Amino acid sequence: MIIGTIPIGVLGFVFEDQIQTAARNLWLIATTMVVFGLLLGLAELLGRQRLEVDQMKVADGVLLGLAQAMALIPGVSRSGGTVTAGLLLGFTRPAAVRYSFLLAIPAVVASGIFQLPDVFAGDGPSPLQMTVATVIAFGIGFASIAWLLRYVERHSVYIFVWYRIALGAVLFLALGAGWIAAT
Repeated sequence: MIIGTIPIGVLGFVFEDQIQTAARNLWLIATTMVVFGLLLGLAELLGRQRLEVDQMKVADGVLLGLAQAMALIPGVSRSGGTVTAGLLLGFTRPAAVRYSFLLAIPAVVASGIFQLPDVFAGDGPSPLQMTVATVIAFGIGFASIAWLLRYVERHSVYIFVWYRIALGAVLFLALGAGWIAAT
């Protein structure tokens, strides 16, 4: 997990300004929603799905870390990217999902710590609001992870593929029709 966390930490630090400004474009988000949805579908179709987490090698950790770092691009799902990479590397769906969520722990904690100065600057929510939001998010996240792990043991990930493609298509439609602005 340490090796897998390094890419998102380094790239997030280096490209912080671009991530917070130029990359926040709805055309880019719609595109990444569709493209990464299709990649997830391809991974489900082509992945061997034979390996478990305890069979992971250092190279797998690096590749999964790079996949997680792709989530710095708005519209790329952190868990979707790591599950896609895990499936392409030959991991079973439950193993890919389990590792994806384990890999999220240091990234989410680091991101939260990185945002702490904004909380205490007085421009955002109060420390109490952040604490309540964190506890609620943890509870919902934990329940979601438990459900998803049970789901992928018996089902493919195609429902998430169709969700990403449909959401991207709706976003393209709204942008093309002028219902929403790109930035």
